[in-house]
Amino acid sequence: MGTKLNYSTTCHPQMNGQFEVTNRILRTLLRALIKTNSKAWDLILPHAEFSYSMAPRKATSLFPFKILYGVEPLNPLYLILRPLDEKLSVEASKRVEEIKHFHEQVKLKIEKSTTSYQAQANKHKRKVAFQPRDSVWIHLMKERFPSKRKSKLMPRVDGPFEVLKRVNDNA
Repeated sequence: MGTKLNYSTTCHPQMNGQFEVTNRILRTLLRALIKTNSKAWDLILPHAEFSYSMAPRKATSLFPFKILYGVEPLNPLYLILRPLDEKLSVEASKRVEEIKHFHEQVKLKIEKSTTSYQAQANKHKRKVAFQPRDSVWIHLMKERFPSKRKSKLMPRVDGPFEVLKRVNDNA
């Protein structure tokens, strides 16, 4: 089916920003479901998973459950509203082709929405490419410069420094 597994690292658990959003949504959902019954949280996980999978996403306007399995899950509401003329193919290879075609449509929708999100986010940004002999300031992030950022009161930037060599557009 062409599935890829992308691992994240412990220092940088984010892959593309979606994990943080997903974790925040799931945290809020679990808080709402668990409330004061914190000892039975493991019994509520299937309900949380089902609720999360049944919420349509903005990028695709589809349920994750439908994207993953190719069909809408059976629950009382969908049994009433489900069209009767929709039938799944019995032959496995035909079903695989249906799912692949559906995944391609979803991928195109996601790419289209990602492009529009990217255009909106980068509307006020300008591309800067430094050349040798330019002067730059550096941000002293705690992850990259732990000895320079031991407390909140220490400077956050340092410089100016002269660019010695341009490696690529990003470095």
